[in-house]
Amino acid sequence: MLDAAVDQAHGLRGMLAPRPVRVIAVTSGKGGVGKTNVATNLGVALAQRGRDVMLLDADLGLANVDGLLGLTPLWTLAHVLSGERELAEVVIEGPAGLRIVPAASGVAGMADQPAAVYGGLIRAFGELATDLDVLLVDTAAGVGEGVLSFARAAQEVLLVVCDEPASLANAYALIKLLSTQHGVSRFRILANMVRRARDGRALFGKLLAVCDQHLDVVLEFVGVLPHDDYLRKAIQRRQTVMEAFPRSPVASAFRQLAEQVENWPRACGASGHLEFFFERIVQPLSVAVGGEA
Repeated sequence: MLDAAVDQAHGLRGMLAPRPVRVIAVTSGKGGVGKTNVATNLGVALAQRGRDVMLLDADLGLANVDGLLGLTPLWTLAHVLSGERELAEVVIEGPAGLRIVPAASGVAGMADQPAAVYGGLIRAFGELATDLDVLLVDTAAGVGEGVLSFARAAQEVLLVVCDEPASLANAYALIKLLSTQHGVSRFRILANMVRRARDGRALFGKLLAVCDQHLDVVLEFVGVLPHDDYLRKAIQRRQTVMEAFPRSPVASAFRQLAEQVENWPRACGASGHLEFFFERIVQPLSVAVGGEA
């Protein structure tokens, strides 16, 4: 099945639109740091700037994104992977035209059946006739195989941390795994829920110090998102803060982050086409199954 999935990915090169797509994995070492809020609001901020953005909820078992927005999709990614629905039938429109691929609550995680899941994703995205500027992948939290697979395949890894010892420790563990076992050498670090900008920089400094001492990686600080009660109020309304409170400090910070993202240089060797992203997910698994990893 893995070989067939890779063959499908090769065949997709002539099928997808030639428009380059920036693939960003939004991830965290632990839950509770606001990762899904970051992915969702960043997606809306980019869409408000006129970009075509899709948000893939890659935590198949928890359905974080549509739950956050109060959406009730009829179909989810689980129906695509089972062959019941096409991806185009599953995609739902969120705020500002953000397109969302919803996950399903109560379904086994993506890492449980990697070959079937990733091969299914290759087929699904190959059949999706749409142009995109950005694909945001909201991974599960932690260091599971699903998280590692999406992060190692993406062009950019946006790692969300907050001012908690566990957040820093788990962020370091994720960086270590991705760098030493999967060849990821660059990480963009976003400090979330901080009281002052200097606190976010201090947080980044702590993570940078331990990584510089033990790992051969590059960490880039992309900024801070302030602790803002308007974000909590937006969550209670089941809206993004970008639409509920667009003049709030945290909404302003998301707009600045979106502007930064648009100015990030393209990663070296990144093709910019979605089939390469999903092929890169499958290939490490193929090597591991063959016993050469």
